[in-house]
Amino acid sequence: MNETAIIAENNISPPHPLKEFWKYFSENKGAVAGLWFIGIAILVAISANLIAPHSPFTQYRDAILQPPFWMDGGTTEFILGTDDVGRDILSRLIFGARLSLFVGVIVVTLSLAVGIFLGITSGYFGGFYETVVMRLMDIMLALPSLLLAMAIVAILGPSLQNAILAIAVVVLPHYVRLTRASVIGEKSKDYVTSSRVSGAGPFRMMFVVILPNCMAPLIVQATLGFSSAILDAAALGFLGMGAQPPTPEWGAMLANSLQFVQRAWWVVTFPGLAILLTVLAFNLAGDGLRDALDPKMKR
Repeated sequence: MNETAIIAENNISPPHPLKEFWKYFSENKGAVAGLWFIGIAILVAISANLIAPHSPFTQYRDAILQPPFWMDGGTTEFILGTDDVGRDILSRLIFGARLSLFVGVIVVTLSLAVGIFLGITSGYFGGFYETVVMRLMDIMLALPSLLLAMAIVAILGPSLQNAILAIAVVVLPHYVRLTRASVIGEKSKDYVTSSRVSGAGPFRMMFVVILPNCMAPLIVQATLGFSSAILDAAALGFLGMGAQPPTPEWGAMLANSLQFVQRAWWVVTFPGLAILLTVLAFNLAGDGLRDALDPKMKR
């Protein structure tokens, strides 16, 4: 007797999809911890104007390279100390969280939208169009991602907007290839054939019939793409090709403080920890999503 018959015989209603999803997701304790950290980071970014103790741009000339409060006998008003021009590090980290999450959202949205369109059309229509799209993606993947992003920013000019565009272009091939592979695997199944026989047009076939069944791996890739976008934005900011001073961006904060690493360790340590923990949280959450959405991972 199969599971469906057992449920029908005992009048047991099947679990709600969201409840079932949370059951498998919560089994991964690291993923739950990552989700909690992401939620806290989002709240901090949204309420940055309310919880930041100081303005991220105000320079306190009498408190340059002030150490954290536990190193100063608890007398300083700057909890994590100040940087080389007297700006509060904690406030800049809080506003930097807003900027980093904004970069992640924009990059994932742009690359996911364009990647789904190119991937689903190339996988569905095939032929010469598919060959052109996939060879272009192969060329982009053959280049080191950071080098390609640097080249795009060098052409367009260093700024946060151009850095976001460059990162979105760099990660685009991953979404295109993943969507195409999923579409090729789905379009030969019976439900697609039935929809085609029923008279569904190409647009409905691609975006209404096939696409919803390809979203699980794309959601996981998008979650992991957040961490990649944050890391790439920090790398470009570190190289001076992303957000420009005095914008409170974690990578730029690292770059501006390297010369003080031996005499004022806090100016480098705290931005580095912010990048590390945020990227780790998104990676852990992505692993949990993979476990919860992939039927092969379920027991």
